Amino acid sequence: MSSKEYDLIVLGANGYTGKNVVEYISTHLPTDLKWAVAGRTHSKLASLVDELKPLNRDRVLPGIEVVKLKPNELHALVKKAKVLINTVGPYHLHGTPVVEACANNGTHYLDVTGESPWVLDIIRKYHETAKQNHAIIIPMIGIESAPPDLLSFALVTLIRSQYSTGVREITSVLHKMKSSPSGGTLSTALTILDSYSLPQIAKANSGDWSSSPVPHPKSPSRPLPAHRRGVFRKNFGVRRIPHLGTCTTSVAAGANTMTVQRTWGLLDKGQFYGPNFQYRDYAVVRNAFVGAIIHLSLAIGILALAIPPLRWLAKKLVPLAPGQGAARDVAKKDIIEFRAVATVDEDMEKPRKAFGRLRFEGGMYYLTGVFLAEAAMVLLKEEKLVEELDGGLLTPAMLGQAFIERMTKAGVVLELEILPEGAE
Repeated sequence: MSSKEYDLIVLGANGYTGKNVVEYISTHLPTDLKWAVAGRTHSKLASLVDELKPLNRDRVLPGIEVVKLKPNELHALVKKAKVLINTVGPYHLHGTPVVEACANNGTHYLDVTGESPWVLDIIRKYHETAKQNHAIIIPMIGIESAPPDLLSFALVTLIRSQYSTGVREITSVLHKMKSSPSGGTLSTALTILDSYSLPQIAKANSGDWSSSPVPHPKSPSRPLPAHRRGVFRKNFGVRRIPHLGTCTTSVAAGANTMTVQRTWGLLDKGQFYGPNFQYRDYAVVRNAFVGAIIHLSLAIGILALAIPPLRWLAKKLVPLAPGQGAARDVAKKDIIEFRAVATVDEDMEKPRKAFGRLRFEGGMYYLTGVFLAEAAMVLLKEEKLVEELDGGLLTPAMLGQAFIERMTKAGVVLELEILPEGAE
């Protein structure tokens, strides 16, 4: 690693997410960082570097690497870097050869996909190769699914420190989100069914523990809590959850659940979180009517996009092209907040619980850039942690407390508390 030309390369630096990453690197990371921007067109990359110059005149400017997504060019590129940040999506269309190159050449890799079927594919194909070559590969380290993964890890760590036992269940919710999707996000949503069938997507989002490296044992039979019972909940996806509010189906539930379940299996083969651990993921809504509309709209929308002519029409009508997104002054008003409740794994009528909140005010794609850049710094600076992780397809929470500390210094608010005993 010490012989690498660059510490870090940002692939897709000219895109909407890529520009957020490189601007954050320019203004916040160490000025002696050896880094490069990579993409298909030299003139666009050169213009980007010119835009970065005024942001920090003390910084070493990035090198420029022109590359197409061809195996030979990608292998040559990743050999130059310790860490590669990939912002070229949709990942199910463009990400596989990049992961393959990093896994084969021992280069650490980060991306911000939310494409669950694709992540399952690369776990199966490249986990062992990456492990053999000591390459740490972490997909889903953006809004999907770093916040709920880190929040879950923090709650489990708190309960372990307080009670020396595991967690029975974490229920996480997207409490608030004020933002708009980029063209790349919309493109991903509209093309995923070009690569995967509905059954494949349903399986990837089913929460069946298929992302975990170890099987999940059957949990002991217990009565279902009130928010998981009832015909209305089953048919309309709406439930009232203590401490969290009225909730419905979350569009990111599959990706978040897959990520947290993989973290469960990676950390001491499930023993740190606890053998009976379960994870649930929802979104908060104003009332039950809104929740039912969202639940039904998501179901109908997915079925509609499975019909090729309707999917073609939706692509024609999408308002943003890949690489486009909200204007900077608009994005600065974005807010995102996740909340979660963790239940201690203990045989009590009312087991003890902990509550957590993770919040960020500012651009959502800016936050994605922060996640990528600060995760890269963990991989570059935390040598002992990197040695312990040793490679493979991992998750955001595997970067542990060092990553959480970097994110809180960058403006992410993380608050944890033990709830009063007997709290519902």
